[in-house]
Amino acid sequence: DIDLGRIDKIVRSSDSNPEALIGILQDIQQEWHYLPLPALKRVADHLGIPENRVWAVATFYNAFTLEPRGRTHVTVCAGTACHVRGAAQLVSALEESLDIQAGHTTPDGEFSLETAHCLGACAMGPVVVVDEKIHGHMSRQSALDLLHQLRDGVGGDK
Repeated sequence: DIDLGRIDKIVRSSDSNPEALIGILQDIQQEWHYLPLPALKRVADHLGIPENRVWAVATFYNAFTLEPRGRTHVTVCAGTACHVRGAAQLVSALEESLDIQAGHTTPDGEFSLETAHCLGACAMGPVVVVDEKIHGHMSRQSALDLLHQLRDGVGGDK
């Protein structure tokens, strides 16, 4: 359940300023780990802007997600440096092991898998980031080993 009163408080903390839309959405995502659809409507109502404007911002930026993220968030860099070093194989292995496609969350809510255009760690590529912890020089096998460690609760600083 989404506490709409909490949404109201977040919007009010920005003085209900439409120019603060991105910051408001960041605060909501920080709290719920995604942007719930009722929250987007509530933000639009409070800011006095069309819902489609809020939706456009929420769907334009990769930092925002409309789907709940898992307790463990895994991102594979797909930037050029990581791509040429095998990032696609990492994504494929993780998708197969988690039985989800990148951009989704496992049915149990434990893992989310995403790709990013560049994570700025090109010298360490290919890179896998788990809950903001960078794991560099990954191979297909080391990515699967990391996932196994995460499932056992020992690999992601959880």
